[in-house]
Formats: sequence, structure tokens, C-alpha cells
Amino acid sequence: MPKLKAALILEILGRPEAHVKEALQTLVLKLGAEKGIKILEKTIHDTKPLEEAPNMFTTFAELLVELDGLENYFAILFAYMPAHVELIEPESITLSNANLNELANKLLSRLHEYDAVVKKSTTERDILLQKLQEVAPQLFKKEQKAIEKINNPKKSKAKKKPGKKKK
Repeated sequence: MPKLKAALILEILGRPEAHVKEALQTLVLKLGAEKGIKILEKTIHDTKPLEEAPNMFTTFAELLVELDGLENYFAILFAYMPAHVELIEPESITLSNANLNELANKLLSRLHEYDAVVKKSTTERDILLQKLQEVAPQLFKKEQKAIEKINNPKKSKAKKKPGKKKK
């Protein structure tokens, strides 16, 4: 398979400003060090405060990369989650069943990893909430009332029949 050329935009949001800029530079360096990925061009833009939240900062990098194959392309999508990606070359790609199966299985493997992380985090959160409720139940009174209200709605009063008044 021929090498691929792609344009990427990597974006960082956070604070403080210096950390945001450093984090993006580190991310670009890490991407360039990946096997099968070569950065051909890069432009790292200045950090700017967000209009909606002036204490938060954002910056982004525009990259042109050369990739050894589709495996690297999808690896970037999952590992770096670019804000935008555009495959520039080649214009068309021919895949064999074996190549497509390999890509699909790697994709599924990554999705299973993410699923495991979500399930583990959910379980840990539930355990933490349970322990917190044991030591500080007063923190949960409002939430418990709201949950009870949702789970056991009060029966609506009997509807009045037209023309009759309740005594």
C-alpha cells in the first residue's frame, strides 16, 4: 500500500495558558515520534483565551503528516482524536479483505479497551458513591428525594366528571 498524506488539526483547551501551549507542543512531539508517522509541516498557533470563559485557554496545531498505512491513520484518530482530519493522498485506496479485516479487528480491539475503561470507571464511581453515602448520608438527602419522586410518582387525584362537583 502506498504511503498516505493527511492534514490534521490538534486542539487543546485548558488552563493555565503556559500549560496549554506546552501540552500541545508535547502532543505534536509525541505524534512525530510514532513509528510510521512523519510530520512534513506543522504550524502551532498562539494560545488565546476563550470568549465564554476568559480563564480557559485554547490553541491548535495544523499538521501535514505522511503515514506508512491506514493502520497509522486510524491509530492517530483513536490516540490523538484530532479536531479535524483530511486524507489528501492517495485519492483512492484499494483494500484486500485481509487488510480490511486487520483494520476492523484493530478497531474493535480499541473499542473493547474503551468499553472496559468505561465499565471500570462506572464501577469505581458507584463504589465511591456508596462509601461516601455511608460516611456522609446528609449529602444525598436531596438526591434521594428527587429519585424517589421520579421512581414513585404520586397518583394523580381522581379526575372530576364534568358537571359534578365534589363535596
